[in-house]
Amino acid sequence: MIQLFAKAPLPGQAKTRLIPALGAAGAASLHRRLVWRALATASEASRRLGLGPVRLWTALDHHHPFFAECRRAFDIALAPQPEGDLGRRMAAAFAEPACPAPRLLLGSDCPAVTPELVMRCWTALAERDAVFLPAEDGGYGLIGLWRRDAALFADMPWGGDAVMAATRQALTGLGWRWSEPATVWDLDRPAELPRLEALWAREGSAHRPLKMGEARLEALDYS
Repeated sequence: MIQLFAKAPLPGQAKTRLIPALGAAGAASLHRRLVWRALATASEASRRLGLGPVRLWTALDHHHPFFAECRRAFDIALAPQPEGDLGRRMAAAFAEPACPAPRLLLGSDCPAVTPELVMRCWTALAERDAVFLPAEDGGYGLIGLWRRDAALFADMPWGGDAVMAATRQALTGLGWRWSEPATVWDLDRPAELPRLEALWAREGSAHRPLKMGEARLEALDYS
């Protein structure tokens, strides 16, 4: 299964570090586009791999109409994230089923992740216990697990630049083998907005279906 974490696009509570550059409403609007894009990427990878529906773990407002629109557009499963810190919520995403099974979990902040890269990560789990896409800022944009252990999520410096380093230490302590197919960048600060603009400019007509989906999204008002 491929999974995604996302907050509801509530102004003032989504992409807060981008508010100085975009304003609260603008940051929430960009967040909607990033989540939509991540769902399109995950759903396409899942379709090519012959997996079931993507699961979207929601936060802030599980009943927000944006999530209902995502479910209709991508035929996904929705589930509310449990209470607790990021580690506890991520552990819950890998807790089911009772029998271990491969799963991927993505955030919505890495727009350069493609369906092909997600598929590479899934394939890596055939020979590894875990797979990651480290982020340039020291975290990671994707985690995939075949096995589970709470040590991967406990006492991590979430939100800092040492998350991936601490995760590697935990993996080494567990004796696990893991893969890091690529390093990605995430959109978290105003200085990274030009990279997003450049990405969209490079894509041009090659991603027209995604652009059409984004146009549909922009016509909706969830503010």
